Amino acid sequence: MGDSFREQLIEDSAFLRAERRLDTDLVDKVILQLNRIYPQILTDKEATKFRKLDVPTGVRLGELLTHLQGKGEEACREFYRALHLHVEEVYYSLPTRLRLRDYSNPLNYPHVQQRYILNDRGPLFFLGCFSVAVGMAFLYYYSESKLSGGSRALGMAALGLKRKAQEVLIWYTEESLMK
Repeated sequence: MGDSFREQLIEDSAFLRAERRLDTDLVDKVILQLNRIYPQILTDKEATKFRKLDVPTGVRLGELLTHLQGKGEEACREFYRALHLHVEEVYYSLPTRLRLRDYSNPLNYPHVQQRYILNDRGPLFFLGCFSVAVGMAFLYYYSESKLSGGSRALGMAALGLKRKAQEVLIWYTEESLMK
C-alpha cells in the first residue's frame, strides 16, 4: 500500500462528498483545525472562503478537497489527521481505510473465514457434546457388570432427550432390568 495521502484523498473525495455524517459543524471543525494548527496549509482568507454558510456543505467540502490536493502531500496528510480527530467514524469508513485494514489483516477475508470455520458455536459447545458422548459410553460400558443401577442412570439420562432417543434409552433400561 504505497499510496500517498494525495492519491488516497483523490480516491476518497467522492465518498466524502456524498457522506451524510459530515454536516456543517463537522466540516467547520476540520477547516478550523487546518487553519489554526497549520496556517501554512489553510490561510485565514481561504478558511473564511470555505466556511461560508450560504454555500452548501457538499460544495464547500468538494472545493476544500480540491484545494488540499493542489497544496500537496502534507496538506492531505493533515486533512486526514483532522478528520480522524473530529469525525472518527467517518475516517474509519473511508474506502482507503477499509482497504488498508483488509490488507493488514489477511484473515479478515470472508472466503477464508467460511473455509475454515465449520460452525460458530465455539469450543465449549464441542466440549459439552464430547463429554456427553463420553459419559454415555462410560454408562454403557460399566452398566452391565460393574455398576448396579447403571442402566437406571441411563434411563434417567433419557429425560432431557428427544422422543426417538428417549424411547431407545428407556427400552434399553427396561431390557436390562428384565435380565
